[in-house]
Parts: sequence; structure tokens; C-alpha cells
Amino acid sequence: MTWQDIEDIGIALHEKFPEIDPLTVRFTDLLRWISELEEFTDNPKESNEKKLEAVQMAWYEEWKDNQ
Repeated sequence: MTWQDIEDIGIALHEKFPEIDPLTVRFTDLLRWISELEEFTDNPKESNEKKLEAVQMAWYEEWKDNQ
């Protein structure tokens, strides 16, 4: 999984943290959690606010659909 796989990262985060509302997560924590995903193989230093926002929204959509 790389930064190109925004939807997959969102799904993986939802599976790992199903009870957390993604909109309450700080970007510093979000970046750390993405980096810690076993499937994530990209360079965490290549993240930026736009990528983190996209992941957060993909995760939020997963979370919202399962509430």
C-alpha cells in the first residue's frame, strides 16, 4: 500500500480503529498510524496535508457507513 492507495488506507485504518471518529484524529497521529500499518510500504516522509486529508476523508466515509 502506498500514498496512491488512499481508499485502501482508509479501509485499513477503519479495520484497525473501528470505534474512532476519524475527524477527531490529529494529523500527527494519523501519519504515525498509517506508517504503522503492516501493508503500508511507502515513505511516510512523502506525506503532506493534502494526502492526510484525503486519507482522513476515506476513513471517515468507511466509519460513517458502518455507524
